[in-house]
Amino acid sequence: MPKINPYLNFDGTAEEAFTFYKSVFGGEFRGVHKMDGTPGSENLPENERNRIMHIALPVGDELLMASDIMPSMGHTLAVGNNNYISIFTDSREQADEYFNGLSAGGAIEMPMEDQFWGDYFGAFKDKFGVNWMINFPAQQGA
Repeated sequence: MPKINPYLNFDGTAEEAFTFYKSVFGGEFRGVHKMDGTPGSENLPENERNRIMHIALPVGDELLMASDIMPSMGHTLAVGNNNYISIFTDSREQADEYFNGLSAGGAIEMPMEDQFWGDYFGAFKDKFGVNWMINFPAQQGA
């Protein structure tokens, strides 16, 4: 059965926000990955290298996840693009099915493909303006 998790975007405050969320929900982060050290990070401005690429906090049986936008890559944060619906699928085939179905008539941000962190992942805005991320984790149980 697929899992649906909220995914939030921040403009440099993801770590601060998630430290706050952790103080409310408790638990431990399931990873805090910064932009520094990712492929191409040497080309980022110094003030963006410490931004969050991905952070996850378990809340009950699900995950609250986020990243910071990258202004040097043309990203801007506006109410409406600061969150995604993130679906974790049971198979690559299911990931493709959801991606192709939900992205029809929309705008693809990242096509479905194997990513450097190991997962099969894609992102898009559907024809109604809703942001989605489709993910088949390299290791089940994400």
